[in-house]
Amino acid sequence: MGSPKIDKPEALDAEREGHRFDITDAAVVVVDSRGLVQHWSSGAEALFGYAVTEVVAHPVTEVLAIPWDERWEIAERHLTGMGWTGSLTAHHRDGNPLETRAQICPLGSDHQASWLIVATDLATTQAREREHAILRGLFTQSPVGLAVVDPQLRLVMINPALERMDGVPARLRLGRALGDTVPEEAGPMTEARAREVLETGEPQVVVSHVDPLGASSPHLPHVRSRSSFRLQDPAGRTLGMGQAVLDVSSYYRARRHLALINEAGARIGSTLDLDRTVQELAEVLVPQVADFVAVDLSTAVIHGQEPDPVLITGSAELLRCAQQSIREDLPESVVPLGAPLTYSETSPQYRCVATGRPVLDPVVDLSTPWLSQDAARSAKLREVGIHSHMVVPLRARGITMGVATLVRWKYPEAFDADDLLLVEELAARAAVCIDNARRFAREHRAALSLQRNLLPKDLPTPTAVEVAYRYLPADTHAGVGGDWFDVLPLSGTRVGLVVGDVVGHGMNAAATMGRLRTAVHTLADLDLPPDELLSHLDDLVAHLDTEEETAGRHVPGVIGATCLYGVYDPIARTATFARAGHPPPAIAHPDKAVEFLEIPAGPPLGLGGLPFECAEEPIPDGSVLALYTDGLITASPDRDIDTGFMRLAFALAHPDRPLEEICDGMEHLLLPDRPRDDVAFLVARPRSLSEENVATWHLPRELTAVGEARSLTAQQLAAWDLEYLAFTAELIVSELVTNAIRHASGPVSLRLIRDRNLIFEVSDGSHTSPHLRRAHTNDEGGRGLFLVAQFAQRWGTRYTTDGKTIWAEQLLPMSGHP
Repeated sequence: MGSPKIDKPEALDAEREGHRFDITDAAVVVVDSRGLVQHWSSGAEALFGYAVTEVVAHPVTEVLAIPWDERWEIAERHLTGMGWTGSLTAHHRDGNPLETRAQICPLGSDHQASWLIVATDLATTQAREREHAILRGLFTQSPVGLAVVDPQLRLVMINPALERMDGVPARLRLGRALGDTVPEEAGPMTEARAREVLETGEPQVVVSHVDPLGASSPHLPHVRSRSSFRLQDPAGRTLGMGQAVLDVSSYYRARRHLALINEAGARIGSTLDLDRTVQELAEVLVPQVADFVAVDLSTAVIHGQEPDPVLITGSAELLRCAQQSIREDLPESVVPLGAPLTYSETSPQYRCVATGRPVLDPVVDLSTPWLSQDAARSAKLREVGIHSHMVVPLRARGITMGVATLVRWKYPEAFDADDLLLVEELAARAAVCIDNARRFAREHRAALSLQRNLLPKDLPTPTAVEVAYRYLPADTHAGVGGDWFDVLPLSGTRVGLVVGDVVGHGMNAAATMGRLRTAVHTLADLDLPPDELLSHLDDLVAHLDTEEETAGRHVPGVIGATCLYGVYDPIARTATFARAGHPPPAIAHPDKAVEFLEIPAGPPLGLGGLPFECAEEPIPDGSVLALYTDGLITASPDRDIDTGFMRLAFALAHPDRPLEEICDGMEHLLLPDRPRDDVAFLVARPRSLSEENVATWHLPRELTAVGEARSLTAQQLAAWDLEYLAFTAELIVSELVTNAIRHASGPVSLRLIRDRNLIFEVSDGSHTSPHLRRAHTNDEGGRGLFLVAQFAQRWGTRYTTDGKTIWAEQLLPMSGHP
């Protein structure tokens, strides 16, 4: 059978537990005192490969390396307690060496006693020993709480980790029913789940919140994950149930922190209002993190200015912008909302602002210098019982804008490093929102300033029209948009009415609108007809776009802008309109339905290709004109343009109502709460000038007509009780008529108009523009228009299809106009 050898045997009591054999599958051999095999089990046959007939009555040394002659010496030297344990190397029947683990013990106390040998494969034994070590370490050393209950749900084993978790000694719980070891309300459910595990064999995992012995904080609940599983023997018989308990409070806390950060992302910065933003930060922090939070900001931030990156004074001057407490009466607050605060150099707030780093005081020390120097705060800390304190900077884009101060007094746990990381994350998010609100406030003020400068502050109030208007930008935050309107007093008591629309919204559209409005003002001063004015405006827009493209810039909203321009003549009782891609004007008649005037549609500005055309319409007394942008009739997404026109007609009906009432009705009937496009509309009630305030004469093209003109002027002024103006009036008329007879052609006419000013108009058939010139000392002429300019309030020239009209105005006292 080969020459087997024996390793040095080991017989240590400490290892005895780990070297126990399962007798059901081990090799069992009985050897008599002579060393002959008496019994050879089936396990021995399977382990060594020898049949019973091959080894019974044969020396055991032929199979196992046992120095049988020295067995009693071995027993005396190595046998302790109940037996001997060692590693034996044997030879399998197939000739291969076989490492085994064996236990040998005598079956008597004398030299004639038989011996019992139990052996197993060494690898199998070592695997079993590792399993035992793992189980022993898991039960005694692992931080996982372990418990075992019997089939009757009585606790039979509890490891030290579970003892520490629950704070209850194992001896007080062993033998008790499982339902009696949990809170009374949870007992029935706990036992029902345990029975389900025992019956079905399906493991269960339950996460529960517990309040261990001595714990009282509602803010930091202990969260346990409890896994239950059935225990069975190799035969499949149920031995009971095992439970593995993990304290997952830290994971729960981390998840709660993530949830709070997500909540902060949704709540903080919901608007661009600075006050609301800082209050949202305070509301997120209380009561989830602190019992009281105060947010103090730099005065520069509140005013929308850029704060200094560092402090240059010996104290930090801030304003209290928000504060939140778990109590409505704010017992922790030292100053009211909006009050200024000055923090000394030793205070944590000053250090936080100066360094841009948080200051954490887990335990408040009332003897610290900054508290000893601040009696009010020190008294408040004692009064409320504040025990933990934290100050975190509100810092964004490299600038510290303020600080958030957090305290705890009811919350029993002190602030720790995890709390600091959480609050820093929330403060960083809030700081970006605060800085955005600050920047928006600055831009909003700039936008409002732009609006005040671009839109008419107060519309002129000419006698020819009464006007009302609405201006509703879609970008309500910026307060400006691309729609615009204006009322432009023109010569001869005429009035220009204009409404325009620039593509886009906000500041860029407003800036473009300002350019176009200024251009219309300039062109209107030239007294151009509406179609010519739009042609010049179209050329200007195309030139502006080309110029900006050449410079590598882009001006949004210039190309494609629309405009409607009209001139109302109160003497002729007509209005002349031209439009560039703009909706037509509406007129509400006193005696018939609202009419949308058929004005030829020109292309939007800057596109070119088609001319603009005028249309002259009679305007009866008592009617109302409405000029508007397309946002008025297309404001609602569920309404087509035809419905918009119908509603506008309905809103303009009954033009005898006050204009403000008509505007309110238009806004109410046509606009939703939040229009998707800018809206501007202008409502005008034309007022004709009566015939008694106008006098017209046709003059011959002779110099004698100058004297006739002076005479006619004097007579008319006398009829109007304006004789005191006769000298200057005759001088102005004389020079204008003389200029027309000498330098113009065609018929000459003179018209006097009495309005708020006294207006003189001399028309001829020439298109030559008169101009001022400086006459030399010896010149006999050339001073006519110079004299007109000196005596008239203003003067100018406008061109007509038949020639031109030179006009001048003389100021009337308030009692002099009709």
